[in-house]
Amino acid sequence: MKIIISYVRPSVLMLLLLLSICTFSDCYDPLDPNGNITVTFDIHDWRSDRYAARVTIQNFYQYRHVDKPGWNIGWSWTNEEIIWSMFGACATKQGECSPVKYGGAHSCMPNPVIVDLMPDAPPVNMSENCCRGGLISARAIDPLRSFSSFEMTVVNLDGNSTVYPPANLTLLAPGPGYTCGPVVETTPTVSSDLGGRRQVQVYKTWKSTCTYSTFLANKTPGCCVSLSTFYNPHVTACPDCSCGCRDADQSTVSCVSSEVDSLPLSDVEKADIVQCTDHMCPVRVHWHVKNNYMDHWRVKMTISNYNYKKNYSDWNVLVQHPGFKQNSTTFSFNSTLLPTAGFADEVALFWGLQAYNNELLQADQRQLGSVSTEILFEKDSGMFTLRNGWALPRRIYFGGEECAMPLPDTFPVLPNGSSCTKPPRYLFLLLLTYMTFKSLASWL
Repeated sequence: MKIIISYVRPSVLMLLLLLSICTFSDCYDPLDPNGNITVTFDIHDWRSDRYAARVTIQNFYQYRHVDKPGWNIGWSWTNEEIIWSMFGACATKQGECSPVKYGGAHSCMPNPVIVDLMPDAPPVNMSENCCRGGLISARAIDPLRSFSSFEMTVVNLDGNSTVYPPANLTLLAPGPGYTCGPVVETTPTVSSDLGGRRQVQVYKTWKSTCTYSTFLANKTPGCCVSLSTFYNPHVTACPDCSCGCRDADQSTVSCVSSEVDSLPLSDVEKADIVQCTDHMCPVRVHWHVKNNYMDHWRVKMTISNYNYKKNYSDWNVLVQHPGFKQNSTTFSFNSTLLPTAGFADEVALFWGLQAYNNELLQADQRQLGSVSTEILFEKDSGMFTLRNGWALPRRIYFGGEECAMPLPDTFPVLPNGSSCTKPPRYLFLLLLTYMTFKSLASWL
């Protein structure tokens, strides 16, 4: 018996260690090492029986945004507090309020859930930086729209001199996957007033930091990558079953997304309908190495929407590739380089041009929704090569989620005897000599 216990304990410890490592690595994103969503409660007016607070949801993720249907936050009161009024957002339930004392309260729920107002909300219900339908931009794309806030008045303090922060903060942005730390008191927020001539400090500030985990979200990949090059007619398709496997009936055109398996019965009708493919992904990113010049090389990147029910508003694509160490020009998208931790390769973020291609339209029976751009890279003669898949991306993210990549042994390869860098210079010398003699002959 002792022998069995001594054998089991190290195994259990090793399993726990592996789980802890996997959880940490899953939450920590080296492509966005400082990414998180911070929820801040600033109490700017406090009385013995009530306080007024401004709640701000700040997105510090560089490329992960909050899409439709928007953010949703909740918490548990620790001292039977009641939300008397709210501007810029609303509690989803009023709950049971005492008709004598709190009949007109906004919410008497012990664990309220708060959602943003829509842009067409009555002005009397609005507050500053609110009312975008819960949408929050990625920080690197639009920092001025990377946060949302609302105001609330909290009562039923029973004259306590101590104000207690809420507990058990939860965040859906818009789905699961976020884990929030405890709401703790921090240094009070200081803001400028009178054109910067006066500094104003709030009474108290509480903060909670929320981080995203694909593992907790229990999501299958939502996108995949296909590859092609000018030097090989072979196209490397997305891996089979990247986002689920299609039905056995190969003649079926429309398929239900694999996410339906994780949805409750009441939400089955909300599942995405995608075009039936071998990869079954709603989005495909195609990387085509198009041209190889003397001092530059060119890529065409196309993002295709196979989803019949969903447009992707304010989409973005993240590409990790060493070629971004050199200057590059993007012709139809916005782009910027992001700082990374622990990677030698550079990471570039792409997103659409406003009112031109910032919305990736849904597919229909005739064609896919798609947006595309060409990227012109400068060459580094000591680095650039077409061999061993160097010109192909290392990884690609769409909308903050990593896309399924083909295996390296399926990448397009150079034909035997092909040059790995650029056309031989002697070809240009021969061409120049021929053109010179031709011009002399015509002149004589």
